[in-house]
Amino acid sequence: MNLIELTAGELVALQEQKKASAVEIADAFLAASAAREPKLRSFTLPPDADAVREAARAVDAKRAKGEALGKLAGVPVAIKDVLCTKGVRTTCSSKMLANFVPPYSAHAVERLVAEDAIPFGKTNMDEFAMGSSTENSAFQQTRNPWDVERIPGGSSGGSAACVAGCQAPVSLGTDTGGSIRQPAALCGLVGLKPTYGRVSRYGLIAFASSLDQIGPFAHDVRDCALVMEAIAGHDGRDSTSVNEPVPAYTQSLDTPIAGLRIGVPKEFFGQGLDSEVETTVRAALKEYEKQGAKLVDVSLPHSPYALAAYYIVAPAEASSNLARFDGMHYGHRTAEKTDLIATYAKSRAEGFGKEVQRRIIIGTYVLSSGYKDAYYLKALKVRRLVKKDFDDAFTKCDVVMGPTTPTAAFKAGEKSDDPLAMYLSDVYTVSCNLAGIPGLSINCGFTKTGLPIGLQLLGAPFAEETLFRAARMYERATDWHLKRPAV
Repeated sequence: MNLIELTAGELVALQEQKKASAVEIADAFLAASAAREPKLRSFTLPPDADAVREAARAVDAKRAKGEALGKLAGVPVAIKDVLCTKGVRTTCSSKMLANFVPPYSAHAVERLVAEDAIPFGKTNMDEFAMGSSTENSAFQQTRNPWDVERIPGGSSGGSAACVAGCQAPVSLGTDTGGSIRQPAALCGLVGLKPTYGRVSRYGLIAFASSLDQIGPFAHDVRDCALVMEAIAGHDGRDSTSVNEPVPAYTQSLDTPIAGLRIGVPKEFFGQGLDSEVETTVRAALKEYEKQGAKLVDVSLPHSPYALAAYYIVAPAEASSNLARFDGMHYGHRTAEKTDLIATYAKSRAEGFGKEVQRRIIIGTYVLSSGYKDAYYLKALKVRRLVKKDFDDAFTKCDVVMGPTTPTAAFKAGEKSDDPLAMYLSDVYTVSCNLAGIPGLSINCGFTKTGLPIGLQLLGAPFAEETLFRAARMYERATDWHLKRPAV
């Protein structure tokens, strides 16, 4: 039995059956993480072995005393380096925050700790979550465990790579325009972007406040549902947190959806979609038909404009959110002694990478006098139309399905010098964020060269339970989720 290849649910069960202790599990993942990190580069801050073992010993002690334990007891959980962790360096993979140590933890992290999970390092990411390949980190480039010459996706590439590479059983990422679902697809994982407001954003260092959501990466749907049970729910510290009851996702998971109606949008199967990806996704849809699901043709007529709208709305919000990093209160300050305005300019020029600077400039431009109406307000109107398209589609179907990404993982450096080509990696994912609905990616097969391919499931607001049940129907009939890369 190889502990590092097991799911979080299996690890909890082993502890309950007294076949493994939390310390044994922690040691296994610490060893795997240390051995594989030079190849994968998943972490900006590797797990602190002493802190991990101390937390594991505390779980074992509670179990020995017969005390109640949380649903993730003894499970290591890697945390994306955009989520604040009290007393632990949180950098957003940026020089701007290279030495920032927050005095509090994000709500999602607090929830995990309350369920006796063990925080397990901080994962690498595109700087301030701006990117689709994790090549924009100020510190290192994360690699895909299925082929280390290729990217793991982004911006949550480190969170995806560490789970796919069995350095941790589950992890947290964030999704602003596909940054959980896209790397989940490219790394062969299950990744969920929840409904906006389902998970508190308290303690999340913001990129685009109306789009960002925290969600889990896992090997299978059950683990994804398990983590969501832990982190979802209302938080009064976040004004956008919705006070909506959290279903017991894992309890209904294995109940198939009778007469499942799957909406297949024609806009997701057009120009730019790799033929191998299309063939694999259509085969997954046929598997659903075998299980009694009905495929329904739907249209999302404004989805071709979603990418353009996203790359106006997101940079505009980023320009506003990142204005606080001015070299004065916290974050990087230039060593040059100069006047106030030059200190601002030099600190930001030195602290922010090229992609972050690019998006700040775009965002400032579209919000500036004379251009706000022409660009930003028009993008907000498109956003409303994108939301209406989904509202209309869900009157005809229960779930919308299609490819998560237009291609499998591309080689590192292949698109680094072409921002527009990089942005097209998110062409099927950004509309979900604009509409505020939940989206899930699951592995539905591999290319001839052994690279994972993702199937995306989109649901109505707060329909995560439906997505989990629909995804589990496919998972029970296939074994893609059982495969692990040879790292």
